[in-house]
Amino acid sequence: MELYQLIINQAANALDEDVGSGDISASLIDAEARLETELLVREDAVLCGCQWFDEVFRQCDNRINIHWLATDGDNIPANSVVCEVSGPARGLLMAERSALNFLQTLSGTATLTRSYAERIKHTDCRILDTRKTIPQLRIAQKYAVLCGGGSNHRIGLFDAYLIKENHLAAGGGIAQTVARAREMNPHKLLEVEVENLAQLQQAIDAGVDRALLDNFSVADMVHAVELNQKRIELEASGNVELDRLVEIAATGVDFISIGALTKHLRAIDFSLRYR
Repeated sequence: MELYQLIINQAANALDEDVGSGDISASLIDAEARLETELLVREDAVLCGCQWFDEVFRQCDNRINIHWLATDGDNIPANSVVCEVSGPARGLLMAERSALNFLQTLSGTATLTRSYAERIKHTDCRILDTRKTIPQLRIAQKYAVLCGGGSNHRIGLFDAYLIKENHLAAGGGIAQTVARAREMNPHKLLEVEVENLAQLQQAIDAGVDRALLDNFSVADMVHAVELNQKRIELEASGNVELDRLVEIAATGVDFISIGALTKHLRAIDFSLRYR
């Protein structure tokens, strides 16, 4: 599904959830009344979700005008005006909450990602997201990760292999499972989770594209990089804290995957101020 169609659908679903059979509070307002507002951000943030914000207002009333003063991926300082929104009062009031919900959530993801990516921008290591996303918002959150300076891991279970411990137990080990995967889908990214250096050697010998170093110590990551000699990509994962990020990146791994980017986010504080 194209991103624009996804945004249309998600906005419609959000409004269906919130508005239902009709906004009984907005119906108290005169149909000809108009409002002019400013969107304020109350804290330093990375902006993300402008298209979702726009689409919610468009679906409520396409006569609403939005003038953005920033764009997705921009650093926006606390207490600044992000955009100006004006138009029919009923539609504007109806759309406000759903539009802000998208903006605060996606900006939260982008802001947290930026805080991680900035820590290791002096290295060749990249920050990856995971599948630990809010249900129905995976593509949106992965877009937010890109806006924050991170990179995307696989979208779902269909576009890349990530063969984990349970897959290996059921599939007969690394060599046999990898061979079957190559036969079935030779052009898809093939990654295997390894728990020690012996398994890493097996993964390298099997010809995987990437190995996920599951809860390796920093010392073992260094040994893994030395053993690998850049033959495959290496991804560090498991309990990655912000204060350990530089140390992990310095080992020479190619990626650090962090579930917290999309599951531990804190919504950014936005509000519409009426003029």
